[in-house]
Amino acid sequence: MTSTLLIFGLGYSGAAIARAARAAGWTVSGTTRAGGAGSDPFDAADQAVAGATHVLSSVPPDQDGDPVLRRYGAALAAAPHLRWVGYLSSTVVYGDRDGGWVDEDTPARPSQARGERRLAAEREWAAFGARFTVDLFRLAGIYGPTRSAFDDLRAGRARRMVKPGHEFGRIHRDDIAGAVLAAMQQVRGPGVRVLNLADDVPSESAAVVEEAARLLGVTPPPPVRFEDAEASMSPMARSFWAENRKVASRKTQDRLGYRWRYPSFREGLAAILAEESGDRPA
Repeated sequence: MTSTLLIFGLGYSGAAIARAARAAGWTVSGTTRAGGAGSDPFDAADQAVAGATHVLSSVPPDQDGDPVLRRYGAALAAAPHLRWVGYLSSTVVYGDRDGGWVDEDTPARPSQARGERRLAAEREWAAFGARFTVDLFRLAGIYGPTRSAFDDLRAGRARRMVKPGHEFGRIHRDDIAGAVLAAMQQVRGPGVRVLNLADDVPSESAAVVEEAARLLGVTPPPPVRFEDAEASMSPMARSFWAENRKVASRKTQDRLGYRWRYPSFREGLAAILAEESGDRPA
């Protein structure tokens, strides 16, 4: 049977995965909240579920749990052709580690409610591992074209936040797509695997802004001490800065036989600027 991928959530990462899979010869369908060109409304994917060999969800949990499993859990369990299930989770499930390293074998220990919701969703998806191959992708901070420090600098909203020792990983949109495609193409039996999608060089936020400004040839914004900015931050921003961990992904890269195209933000930013300029290699 032709490999047929259904993606719940054709957002920024989901759409990139869909493009990569189609380019590799897969039949791909997907859902968005309201449907649209090349997608189905979220509540109208029953036929796609029944015909899928591979299913990936990029839909985050809400206060009531995982929306995809609430609506399609029974249909997925009964899907006649399904072989592989993937879920895009987050490194937030590791919680705060005081700047220490975690890897794919480190037990999850969320320290915030959103991390607890992510871990609960992971466990629900992992329950399919008795019958299907299940990959849980824990994503670091996502960036790429139209979603990078370049956009913040051009819009005048970039902040060069200084919090010494607060280093974290990122993952380029195209490496998310490359890793997911590599995982889907592997032949494995039932079981659950954790894969960390985080680049090789955790870095402070200020260093990314400085590098983006250098590449654009503009003056970076003035440094802002974290202590001076914390009171004006949104709850989401405060939750991000409240945790400090470095995420290793060497085991993931070895397991997938895939090396990051952009092992640090420096290569990633340079590639984004080249793509925006029309100079990206084919």
